[in-house]
Amino acid sequence: MYIKKIVLAIVFIGLIAGGAFAYMVYGAFFTPNTNFNNDKAYVYIPTNSSVGDLENILEPLVKDFSSFKSAADRKKYTSNIKAGKYVLKKGMNNNEIIGILRSGNTPVKVAFNNQETIENLAGRIASQIEPDSISLLKAFTDINFLKENGFNKNTELAMYIPNSYEFFWNISAEGFRNRMLKEYRRFWNEDRLAKAKTIGLTDKEVVTLASVVHKETAKVEERPRVAGVYLNRLRKGILLQADPTVIYAIKKHTGDFNKVIKRVLYKDLELDSPYNTYKYGGLPPGPIAMPDISAIDAVLNSEKHNYIYFVANVENFGYHKFAKTLAQHNRNKEQYIRWINSKKINR
Repeated sequence: MYIKKIVLAIVFIGLIAGGAFAYMVYGAFFTPNTNFNNDKAYVYIPTNSSVGDLENILEPLVKDFSSFKSAADRKKYTSNIKAGKYVLKKGMNNNEIIGILRSGNTPVKVAFNNQETIENLAGRIASQIEPDSISLLKAFTDINFLKENGFNKNTELAMYIPNSYEFFWNISAEGFRNRMLKEYRRFWNEDRLAKAKTIGLTDKEVVTLASVVHKETAKVEERPRVAGVYLNRLRKGILLQADPTVIYAIKKHTGDFNKVIKRVLYKDLELDSPYNTYKYGGLPPGPIAMPDISAIDAVLNSEKHNYIYFVANVENFGYHKFAKTLAQHNRNKEQYIRWINSKKINR
């Protein structure tokens, strides 16, 4: 009888201990453990994060980090912390949080356009994904990569087609660059390559001319006409004489791409630079900026006409007046010069 009581007591104590343990485990895994008021919170976990790093990131978002760590240790997450962007929902328990951090890496939208230099592009991308601008710039300008894929220092910016793309936040600099090469090749499909061949240009030359067209006019509907002017000049062997190329040459020569130049002066036309299309025939060595897709397609689908000249239209700002003869162009140009002088724009 005495032994039976002892056995029952041991069983009872075991049940209590087991219940306490089960309650403790349940609390560690299944009790809500978020500490934010919004419906969602975004968590960014850098590559090679330690448990200490994880604590710094999660502590403001969870009520009890120690219970989270206990659960994470049991599920072996702390020995395999994964980088990425994750979305936590209000009211999640530790088990759900760990599940998200283990397999819920969420893509981010990466968008870019209108970058003037490869350095600017690296900075723009670095603000949207994990790699910093230095590592991105190193990947973008890798000489071996450029050579293997038909680019060079002058044409490296042409590889990046402005748009919005999905990436994992923790993608490497090289991974981002390689994906953009695939996007470039996808963009330059058979149809676009055939159109480029028809006008006697390579894909990179089209992007180069498109960058000039892009800088000449912000009006998308006018770009095919502007592109037609430049293609007419190229066919006739006439200098492009594009002011944006001179502005780019000045910026490149001075190293100051933040310089604002509203007026090209006659002395600027003497700058000895392959980007100065008043001095050198044909296209510049590479893009003078990152053109919109609309500018690229404007070159590929240019308007067929006999215009050789154009100048800003002061009667319809943002647009241009086009001319087939030098005499007509000079009349249009005189009107523009009178206007620009009246505004005292000297640079």
